[in-house]
Amino acid sequence: MVEVEAKMLPICGKEVENLNIILACGGAANVGLIGYLAAVELTKEGKTRMCCITLVGAKMPFYIDIAKRTKKLIVINGCQNQCAKKVAEQAGVKIDHNFIVAEMIKKINY
Repeated sequence: MVEVEAKMLPICGKEVENLNIILACGGAANVGLIGYLAAVELTKEGKTRMCCITLVGAKMPFYIDIAKRTKKLIVINGCQNQCAKKVAEQAGVKIDHNFIVAEMIKKINY
């Protein structure tokens, strides 16, 4: 079970230039969940801030602007389909770091 703690986070739209933003896959596969939970943990630790990938995919201007103005944009994909990366690319957003959980797990196991 995932523990949830209420915490005030920086307001993305106002402080985005100082924040590293994560767009994470929330896919149905276990690797999607692993990537999503990693993004949650990094946000809880204050190292990054998650942004809603669904709103970027829906082409909501405010959220696309956040993704474009961030200090660094980190994309975490669950599997090789790289849906999170494709959402960012279709929104015209520059990706600074792109991770694929399934490939990372393969490297660990070999």
